Amino acid sequence: MPVAFQKKQRKLIAQLSGEIDHHSAQGLRMQIDVKLAQDKPGVLCLDFKDVTFMDSSGVGLVMGRYRKLQTWGGSLELRGMSGAVQRIMCLSGIERIAAIAEKRGK
Repeated sequence: MPVAFQKKQRKLIAQLSGEIDHHSAQGLRMQIDVKLAQDKPGVLCLDFKDVTFMDSSGVGLVMGRYRKLQTWGGSLELRGMSGAVQRIMCLSGIERIAAIAEKRGK
């Protein structure tokens, strides 16, 4: 699944879509990591607006990008999460390491 990127000053927005599970998470990680290495943004925003399903692999994806951002003092923002995705994220305690922006409907 390709990730669409948009850059606004020092913020890199990664638009995720489809299902995030064990099979797709590795490809997403690689795409995002390549862009992070190129741009070294101050903020990485992961936009879940078009994500239709996510399991714990999505939490691992977020945690790993957070660790990468920490190497140069970057921060992480999550937005566009459905109710189900937000529940998974909150159960994992992700709100302690990432700013959670608007939530979309159920």
